[in-house]
Amino acid sequence: MKVAPLDFEKPIAELEDRLQDLLDRANGQELPVQPEVKKIEQKIATLRKEIYENLTAWQRVQIARHTARPFALDYLGLCFTDFTELHGDRLFGDDASMPCGLAKIGGRPVAVVTNQKGRDTKENIKRNFGSAHPEGYRKALRVMRMAAKFKLPIVALVDTPGAFPGIGAEERHIAESIAVNLREMMLLETPIVAVIIGEGGSGGALGIGVADKVLIMENAYYSVISPEGCAAILWKHRSHAPEAAEALKLTAADLKELGVVDGIVPEPQGGAHHNHAAAAEMLGQSIVAALEELEKLPGAKLLEARYDKFRKVGVYAE
Repeated sequence: MKVAPLDFEKPIAELEDRLQDLLDRANGQELPVQPEVKKIEQKIATLRKEIYENLTAWQRVQIARHTARPFALDYLGLCFTDFTELHGDRLFGDDASMPCGLAKIGGRPVAVVTNQKGRDTKENIKRNFGSAHPEGYRKALRVMRMAAKFKLPIVALVDTPGAFPGIGAEERHIAESIAVNLREMMLLETPIVAVIIGEGGSGGALGIGVADKVLIMENAYYSVISPEGCAAILWKHRSHAPEAAEALKLTAADLKELGVVDGIVPEPQGGAHHNHAAAAEMLGQSIVAALEELEKLPGAKLLEARYDKFRKVGVYAE
């Protein structure tokens, strides 16, 4: 399936189309096209390198939101095995935007809590565009408590623009459900690894993001507010989103420098949406390495290190 190019990728797509057209015309005919083919291929490689090594914060946000990017359930099928989904929060209902359950990675059993978006209108309605209701966070907490009881590590795959802000969510106490998750995840005596695989929006992401190791994929972002929301507040217009994205310091490199995340998971050139299998392999290796490191720590030491980690995040003056 051909991936629709983003605006800044269009020069590459045009060259690729030219190359394919040349190959199609030469197919079955003895035309001396090899020199021209090689020239275009070199031009594509140079342009790819130039574009993808100099991406702006806003361009990375666009990649993080690409509908062809692997979602949580894609990764569960590619770098996890034996995924069994568990449903319901035992209080209100199930939330399809937050699939949770049991799986294996690197041969070890784990509990997984995730955000899931949709690729088309029908699936987005089912998944609520990746924005969880209170029952989603309560379901995630139920699964995480079960994991702690049976000494299973927890892996959280975060990909949400934010928790759902609708009337129903407010009636069922969305803020309280996230706050409880923040408190309880800080106290779970089992290794927790969280990975921002796409969008990491505000408290909606943090509701399953309190972890011993917080990783972020190279072209994902993690922010207290979306660039559009920030632009609407500060510049009074969403058109200033690119400036807001730069100011928010929401890219993987910025977050690593600020100490908000512990590591960056590399992606295939151009982003995970260009090569799902390679992206999944890199993600799986990073999660396994993090779990191996954390499993060496005794429970009390794990909780102490987790507490210290989050106390150090941020800068303030008295």
